[in-house]
Formats: sequence, structure tokens, C-alpha cells
Amino acid sequence: MRHNIDHRKLGRTTEHRIALLRNQAISLIKKDRIKTTVAKAKELRRFVEKLITLAKKDTLHARRIAAKDISDPEALKKLFATIGPLNAQRPGGYTRIIKAGFRKGDNAEEAIIELVGREPKFEDKTKKKTKKKEKTETPAEQKAEITEESPKETKETASQDSSESNAKEEKSEATEQTAETKDEEK
Repeated sequence: MRHNIDHRKLGRTTEHRIALLRNQAISLIKKDRIKTTVAKAKELRRFVEKLITLAKKDTLHARRIAAKDISDPEALKKLFATIGPLNAQRPGGYTRIIKAGFRKGDNAEEAIIELVGREPKFEDKTKKKTKKKEKTETPAEQKAEITEESPKETKETASQDSSESNAKEEKSEATEQTAETKDEEK
């Protein structure tokens, strides 16, 4: 029987386990979803939900308690600025665990843990793809216009450009020399 067994030890010492949960909590807050083992995800859920409950209060005292576990200032700011207000009306259950099969190397059962209400929206991605296609068509049309010119014309224009640039360089050198000679005469 499992009476009075508080948490999973995850095969780590107390300090290592707490550090693991703090680091995973920071990653979850920053990225909104992470992939880990099922046991770690279930422990992380307990840890993060307490932090989100603190973020709902948004007091200085709550920030200081959360800062004890969240060492990254960006993650702490996001927790209190966006995640806390987003879950203000929710009475709990701020995370979702989705089983994701087994890991290849050691056959450990994996899961994706994500914040509820922060899922990626698939409609936005389809709109972005159509916009990208429109953008890629315009450079292709430009290339088609360039290739319509005959290669002889491009060779001729390239030779004219190089002869013009050589002539400009010679003129600039000549003006510099005449300016130097005038300075010497004075």
C-alpha cells in the first residue's frame, strides 16, 4: 500500500530532484510545453500548479515566494504577467499531460506536459503558409523577367559597365594629381 508516500523520488537525491523540477518548471513556463518522462511530468505538474496559483494572487509576497523556485527573471515575469491572469478564473488544473509513446534508447514512457489555454493554434499556421507562398511567387516572377533578356545583352552591358568604371577611376586619379600639383605650386 502507498499510505503516506508523498512524492516520487525519481532516482535522485533531494537537492538534485528539486533542481530538476525547478529547471523543468522554467522550461515549461518559457516554452508552454515540454517533453519528458511520465513520472517527471506528474511531479512537475504538482510543482508548477502551485506556482501558477501563486501567480494568480500577483502580490509582492507571492512574487518572492515564486522567485525562490524560478531563478530566471524572464520566466518569472511571464508567469505573473501572462500565465497568472490567463488562469485567474480557473480553479485548478492548469497543466495537461499527454502520453507520447516510448523513448527509443531506454524504452521509458514519455509524455508532453503543456499549459492549458496556451496550445498552439493550427489555423494561424495555415494562414502563414498561404502568405509565404504569395511572397515566394513574386521573386520567381522577377527571376523569370531577368531570364527573358538575352545573354548577349547582359554580356554587352557588363563590358560597357566595366569600361565606364575604368574611365571614372582614371578621371578621379587625374583630378587628384592635378589637385596635388596645385597645392605644391602654392
